[in-house]
Amino acid sequence: MKKLSVLFGAVMMVVSVGMAKAQKIATLDLVSVLNAMPEKKKADTDLKAFLDAKESEIKKKTDVMQTKYALYTKEAPTKSEAENKARQEEMQKLQTEAQQMSERAQKDLAEKEKLAYAPIEKKVMDAVNKVAKANSYEYVMDVNSTGLIYKGGPDATPAVKKELGLQ
Repeated sequence: MKKLSVLFGAVMMVVSVGMAKAQKIATLDLVSVLNAMPEKKKADTDLKAFLDAKESEIKKKTDVMQTKYALYTKEAPTKSEAENKARQEEMQKLQTEAQQMSERAQKDLAEKEKLAYAPIEKKVMDAVNKVAKANSYEYVMDVNSTGLIYKGGPDATPAVKKELGLQ
């Protein structure tokens, strides 16, 4: 009986190892693929231009605010209490507007990123799926992921780049 259980254990180990070797796992350098795509480069350029424009608008607003603040601070001793209070309220309003403008810019940027990157992500995922099916990969892991424990299998990066028509 004891020999039978030892034999059964050995058979299970051999079967387990055989099943593990049957799985085809590949790695993919997703960052490399994305950085090689002209669509991604164009989206990055467009998003940077959008961000720069928004930052310029916000800077203009804050420059006006700082100029008024300096003027109001300088003139405060010569103005009445009511005028100083009105000016203080105006400064708070300008500060709130600048903050809202900044929050709106961040929200707009996030929406633009989502719209710009969605077709790129779909194109890459379609290519990954096609390459994985063509090469019978059961798993394709991103080499940049912290979850990657072992990188010894085939690298799917060149095949995905070829599928996308990149270098």
